[in-house]
Amino acid sequence: MSRPPLDGTVLVTGASSGIGLELSKLFAARAKRLVLVARRKDRLDALADELGRAHPSLEVRAEACDLGAPDEAVRLVERLAGEGVDIDVLVNNAGVGLMGMLDLAEPARVRAMLDLNVTSLVALTQACVGPMVARGRGGILNISSGAGLTLMPGFAAYVGTKHFVTGFSEALRCDLSGTGVTVTQVCPGPVATEFEQNAGNFTGMKVPGLIEISALTCARQAFAGFRRGRAIVVPGLVMKVLLGLAALTPRWVVRLYTSFASRLMRKRELATRV
Repeated sequence: MSRPPLDGTVLVTGASSGIGLELSKLFAARAKRLVLVARRKDRLDALADELGRAHPSLEVRAEACDLGAPDEAVRLVERLAGEGVDIDVLVNNAGVGLMGMLDLAEPARVRAMLDLNVTSLVALTQACVGPMVARGRGGILNISSGAGLTLMPGFAAYVGTKHFVTGFSEALRCDLSGTGVTVTQVCPGPVATEFEQNAGNFTGMKVPGLIEISALTCARQAFAGFRRGRAIVVPGLVMKVLLGLAALTPRWVVRLYTSFASRLMRKRELATRV
């Protein structure tokens, strides 16, 4: 598969913090135009100003948008196209987690996560990929999760969204073979971002430092793999080893361990509700 065009217009979702922010900085050194998308306009404006000063020839646009509403994503791309802004590279980074048992979760939070992690991602991809194919060049970088390759106790709905992104990315890559458009998915383990806080960690447990990587490390490895046109990138040596072992482990063993851990997490979650 061909390599993505990094010298054109790059749209990054979830650009105001974490992996998205670091990826924006990396793309800024090569892109002609950078479109930064997130909800928090103050952070976007600050990042746009920083990147504009660091790269005077770069055109930076800060687009405050709630991607939790899939129609917003489509309207954004349509408005940009109407202004003559064609997206050459799409970085689907925006996403949210949700820790807890599905039967105990608030339905509204589950739906909101599905809208952002799945529906909006597909809508935005579909809005961008058609023109990419017509031009014969383009790239899509989907930030998934290691959870999309295995199981996680207490994260059923979230794991489901990431398994979707993993399957969607791999199938789309195959569908776009020969079109000049490349698709790369990134499946990181724990990353030092706002994910844990936003997901609602009721266990009080901390991720071991040996496993967790920084957002910058994740972004650098994701960017390097995307540049080379790789199908999948798993940042972090420890996570590569762990996911490799999980792939070799019989599925019934993975289910057994996950079920045991889930029972412990259910007890903890119920204890917080007393």
